[in-house]
Amino acid sequence: MAGAPDERGPGPAAREQLQQQHVGCRVFPERPAQGTPQQGFLSSFFTSNQKCQLMLLKTLETNPYVKLLLDAMKYSGCAVNKERHFSCEDCNGNVSGGFDASVSQIVLCQNNIRNQAHMSRVVTHELVHAFDHCRAHVDWFTNVRHLACSEVRAANLSGDCSLVNEIFRLHFGFKQHHQTCVRDRAILSILAVRNISKEVAQKAVDEVFESCFNDHEPFGRIPHNKTYARHAHRDFQNRDRYYANI
Repeated sequence: MAGAPDERGPGPAAREQLQQQHVGCRVFPERPAQGTPQQGFLSSFFTSNQKCQLMLLKTLETNPYVKLLLDAMKYSGCAVNKERHFSCEDCNGNVSGGFDASVSQIVLCQNNIRNQAHMSRVVTHELVHAFDHCRAHVDWFTNVRHLACSEVRAANLSGDCSLVNEIFRLHFGFKQHHQTCVRDRAILSILAVRNISKEVAQKAVDEVFESCFNDHEPFGRIPHNKTYARHAHRDFQNRDRYYANI
């Protein structure tokens, strides 16, 4: 997207607001076709890579959002392997992570992920995309409405628009503030990965918003915090037992 006119995408201030976002393989033109990280022999010893790997491991083992999504993907026949499906890499700009649909791999931007909480939000956001990729025939690269739907779901279900995060961004509001945040984050994410106008991105989000905002799978509800996510995970684990007793 380098060299695109200003009116074709968000300016620097808008890009700064994106703490995590879906990014397809086009955003990583330097990535080899197989999607493996570009690192030298000694790069695995660098602190940023070690820190990324350790934070990722902790997130996979302890975060209730992530644990539910991993169970749901396994249940759907798309079991996730840490070594195969995650890659800690240095990324350009302020991108925090992305789902590379061409190789079904989540990229974690080790130079931009700041702390454990940030890692957990990025992994959750990208796992929503991976879950959508698993359960549906998503046309990531040519159908902007498909991308918009997954971005709405990721913003809605990952904690991107939690009250704490919105206060941190100095965004305040009361009536339908969560919906407004989800809509805005989805539009920003689309603009970060597609060379289209803001009007086209807004139109795509508007067209899919109602149905995709109300699609809470696999959580069954909007997990506003970790307590909600734990309850959702428990319900998911018990779903077979529930249906067996009907």
